[in-house]
Amino acid sequence: MSGPVLVIELAEAVPRAVIRRLRNFLVRSSARFEEKRVGEYDLNIHVESLGISETGGVGGSRPVLVSVMGPSIGDESVFEAEHADEVDQESLIGFTPTHAVDVVAFCSRPVDHVVTALLTAAVMDVTGGVVNAELREDQVPLVAGLPGVIATTTGPWPAAYGSAEFLRAWAQQPGFRLLK
Repeated sequence: MSGPVLVIELAEAVPRAVIRRLRNFLVRSSARFEEKRVGEYDLNIHVESLGISETGGVGGSRPVLVSVMGPSIGDESVFEAEHADEVDQESLIGFTPTHAVDVVAFCSRPVDHVVTALLTAAVMDVTGGVVNAELREDQVPLVAGLPGVIATTTGPWPAAYGSAEFLRAWAQQPGFRLLK
C-alpha cells in the first residue's frame, strides 16, 4: 500500500552542498538508507528523530522515499507531469517552481501521515521551499488559520501552500491526516 505524499516546491535547483546536507541528515536519522541516485533516497526513518513518540504500535522506523527532482538532477518527467495540471503557482507562492522534493511514505497508517509531514518539514529546514499539500475540501478551513500558511486553493484540487512551521502545526491537529 502506498502512503501520503508531500511536495516541496523550489524556485531553483538545489545546490550540491545542500544535497550533501540533506543526505547527511537522512543518514543520521535512518535505520536503513539507500541512495538510488544523487538526491533520491529510499530509507526507514527513525520516528523518534522527528520527535514522534506515539507510533500506534508499528515500530520505531517507517519506510519513506525522498526525491529531489527537476532539470539536471533527475526525474524530470515526473516533475513535469506533477506540475502539468497545477494552477498558477507564481500568483500563490511568488514563484514558478523549477524543481521539487517529493516525500513519499510507503505505508498509510496514522503514524505515516505524521512522519511524512514532520520529515517534509525537516527536509524544508535544509532545502527551503514551500510545501504543496493536497487537501480534502473539509480541511481547507482548518488549515487556513494555521501559522505558516502562504495560500490555500479550493479548486479544481484543494491545496495548502506553506512553510515547515505550517506542517508542524497541522500535524498537531486532532485527527491529522494527509491526502494521498
